[in-house]
Amino acid sequence: MSFAYLAILAGGLACMVLLDVRFRLVFAAPGRAWRAALIVALGLAFFLLWDLAGIGLGVFHRGENPVSTGVLLAPELPLEELVFLAFLCYLTLVLYTGALRAIAPRRREREREPRRAREARR
Repeated sequence: MSFAYLAILAGGLACMVLLDVRFRLVFAAPGRAWRAALIVALGLAFFLLWDLAGIGLGVFHRGENPVSTGVLLAPELPLEELVFLAFLCYLTLVLYTGALRAIAPRRREREREPRRAREARR
């Protein structure tokens, strides 16, 4: 039993939390923590159902490896999969929100620009 993969996932998740808190993107954004929790929970539920359907159809299989804990939540569903799916949903929210923040200042600048200046550029 090894905790290497789980530790790497937890480390990535911790780094994502630091980014979130530093830039107030998802959970650290004022008044938006409940929305973020709901979106992560819905995404996690969707991907868990997806995994369970794949396992039930015989598409997904768990391979033995030396870096996993070996703890199974269901047949062919390791503990690390749950942590990975939570990380994936959280990462998507952080990337999406960060991209919106990067694009928004440029959009505001264009909106403030006088109409004649915009037409002259064309």
